[in-house]
Amino acid sequence: MQNGAGLELLTTAEAATYLRLRERKLYELIAERQIPCTKVTGKWLFSRADLDRWLLAGMARPPGLAPAEPPPIVGGSHDPLLQWALAESRAGLAILPEGSQAGYQRFLKGEVVAAAIHFHALDGRQSDANLEVVRQEPSLYDAVLLGFAAREQGLLVAPGNPLGLTGLSQAQQQRLRLAVRPDGAGAQQLLLSLLRREDLTLADFSRTELAPTGPDVAQAIRAERADCGIATRAVASAAGVGFLPLCLERFDLLLRQRDYFRPPWQHLVTFLGDARFAAQANELGGFDVSAAGQVRWAP
Repeated sequence: MQNGAGLELLTTAEAATYLRLRERKLYELIAERQIPCTKVTGKWLFSRADLDRWLLAGMARPPGLAPAEPPPIVGGSHDPLLQWALAESRAGLAILPEGSQAGYQRFLKGEVVAAAIHFHALDGRQSDANLEVVRQEPSLYDAVLLGFAAREQGLLVAPGNPLGLTGLSQAQQQRLRLAVRPDGAGAQQLLLSLLRREDLTLADFSRTELAPTGPDVAQAIRAERADCGIATRAVASAAGVGFLPLCLERFDLLLRQRDYFRPPWQHLVTFLGDARFAAQANELGGFDVSAAGQVRWAP
């Protein structure tokens, strides 16, 4: 069964079947406080996600079969402040910007050491989607979500906003050309979420231009291949195009706890508290880095 928050809960009998244990053994684990569970109106309930984490945490691996060390690459979303911080901090970390979902999947496969993410609810809800995503993934039992910045996202338009745009609804009414990001990119999720709130779809626009990154959106607008598109204020400022603010989003770094305590990441976290980092964020524009480096979630 699921509760109102979408959490899948198992009864004692269901949990015993799922774990392939006798109910008596399950009750012994409960009594010894060896298994995650909760008691509601006299009945024990078990979160399937927590049971998965419990199983993975206790998994023994023979020598030589330990998970391979991921390369020192931060995958995920493109961000000019993150790119600058990785280079300026000299933490020894590279960046592979290809979108939140792509970076997240690479991270789960162990192909990158961390993922830069800014997820959004596709149903139009205003929520902390980064937390929602990582909390539902059982294999992240040893992960940590590190706050990097709150970023201002908005609609990029031509310099001076000659069309007098005020938002997506007006852009649709004028049948303007919209630059879009690849499926799975955080900015594309945001665009779809914003359209959902206004009862619009991509089909309502005359033509769309595919732009891999925020700077590509800005370039498409400057080259007059598109009239507008979603990106951050920092991207708009760097490209010299107009910007209409739409929302403030969380931009986080997801990594394993073992890596968080290693020198490269401790060096980066220390740098996030440096005055140079705050000054660069202010110069780029559209960033709130007051909570940079803080642990937002750890199971």
